[in-house]
Amino acid sequence: MTRSPRLRTARSASLLLVLSVALSSCGLFDIGAGKDSPSATQSPSASATPYNSQFTRDGTFQSHIDVDGVDFVYTLYPTKSTPRTNEWYPRGNHFFSFTFQAYDLDRRLRDPFSTKRKVYLANIRVTSGTKTANGKGGQSPYRLNADAKQVTFDPEPLTTRYGMIITSPKGAFELRNQKIRGMSLETIGVDLSFSATVWIQRTAGGTGFYRREIRQTVPIAIFASKKPTSVAPIPVDAN
Repeated sequence: MTRSPRLRTARSASLLLVLSVALSSCGLFDIGAGKDSPSATQSPSASATPYNSQFTRDGTFQSHIDVDGVDFVYTLYPTKSTPRTNEWYPRGNHFFSFTFQAYDLDRRLRDPFSTKRKVYLANIRVTSGTKTANGKGGQSPYRLNADAKQVTFDPEPLTTRYGMIITSPKGAFELRNQKIRGMSLETIGVDLSFSATVWIQRTAGGTGFYRREIRQTVPIAIFASKKPTSVAPIPVDAN
């Protein structure tokens, strides 16, 4: 099926947003791991991935979820603390960052913002579960349940009673340097399950909104080793 030009444009814009966020982090504050900042690059896996994972294979993960003509985009990538996803081992901490944004596919990318439906993010929730070769797991090395506007990277997000705006290009939710804790040595993968409570404007400029839950699961491979995942040292500011 041929994709519409608007959908292709919105998805291209979301990829550019990820690169822009990763490359423009200097001078901003970080959440979770001191001054460590996100990295959009990683070393390709040198061995076979034990767990099917786009995040591990490509060094990034992005999904597009269409709800009534609004494209919801989850993007995850490793940070400079643990950039080599093929060296994510059970022991030690593992750091990632993620963004969440909405695009009104009924409008063109450069259409006036006033003509686009507004989307607000109220709550962001993430749970996790580990997997082993025999199918067991049961650990929860990462957990988040928060009011989005209270934890997003932007210290002054545009907010209403519905939450913080995430409609492109005026708003985006972002969390940096999130820590996945160590796991048992039998672990071969961990699944992160995202759930975002959003309010979508029925028509641009209107007063009516409706609520939706936007869910996405992201598998991450964990490689066998008894040594802990190596965390890169935080660079010292030359100034």
